[in-house]
Amino acid sequence: MTTIANPPEIKFFNRVSGQIETEKVYGDKFIRFMYCTVTGQKLGGLFTNKFLSQAYGALQDLPSSHRKVRPFVDKFSIPLDEYESGTRPSEDQRDSYRTFNEFFVRRFRMGKRNFIAEPGRMPAFAEARYVGFDAIEETKTYPVKGSYLLAKNLVGNEQIGKIFEGGPLLIARLCPVDYHRYHYPDNGKVLDHFRVPGIFDSVNPLALKYKNQIYIQNERYTSILQTENFGRLAYIEVGAICVGKIVQSHRWNKPFMRGEEKGYFLFGGSTVIVLGEKGAWKPSADVLKNTSSGIETYLKLGDEVAVKG
Repeated sequence: MTTIANPPEIKFFNRVSGQIETEKVYGDKFIRFMYCTVTGQKLGGLFTNKFLSQAYGALQDLPSSHRKVRPFVDKFSIPLDEYESGTRPSEDQRDSYRTFNEFFVRRFRMGKRNFIAEPGRMPAFAEARYVGFDAIEETKTYPVKGSYLLAKNLVGNEQIGKIFEGGPLLIARLCPVDYHRYHYPDNGKVLDHFRVPGIFDSVNPLALKYKNQIYIQNERYTSILQTENFGRLAYIEVGAICVGKIVQSHRWNKPFMRGEEKGYFLFGGSTVIVLGEKGAWKPSADVLKNTSSGIETYLKLGDEVAVKG
């Protein structure tokens, strides 16, 4: 097995701690094998097809999968006191989840996360690691080559993509250790929605380093939203390796409220991308600054991620 390069550790800025931190990667050896070795890259197609990801996701619904929860919580120091317990009666919260997927889609306890209410400030729609741009341009080079940051490619529809040409962009990467529900950033209604077929590559930064077309080749779901304070948004959920399913829990024909749950990912890390109309809003200053330095910014759900233009 030939290693292509010695991949660096994944660093991110944690707004909560105010420090640069090193990410603990779930499945680190597998990710490095797939994307950082010649053998792994040759065999990549075997692992990135939809059926394998769905099959692996289905394993997380088996009753026996609950045994994975305890070691996962301990290894990654998951603060379970912030989350609701599972449906299985147990004195230890780690044993309260009937399956690994029940643990994976756990909800925050009431009051643990709050969405900023000021109309001109956009709340973080996922608890994740963010990169952001004030305008989509071909000259942007992070996290993928600029030519792959074009709105029409991300949205998956050339005509609709024209609405967002030259507009702001946010990419929120969720790791397997994170909260895996995603939310609406403002009040509004759904104008359109559609699935974009594709494969299921990893969205890990190591994978993006070696395969820069992931965001336009992976399966994703695009919703076009009309919001009260930020104009039209393209809200895109991106599937990833071992993501069993992208679940839309909010009814399309029902208006949504700021902070209301939109849906969730079953097992696996993944990504939510939000695009806006030109000049309507821009990512928060620290997100822009860190992005220009090639580093993600970790934000809690509901904290400011962008401001009105």
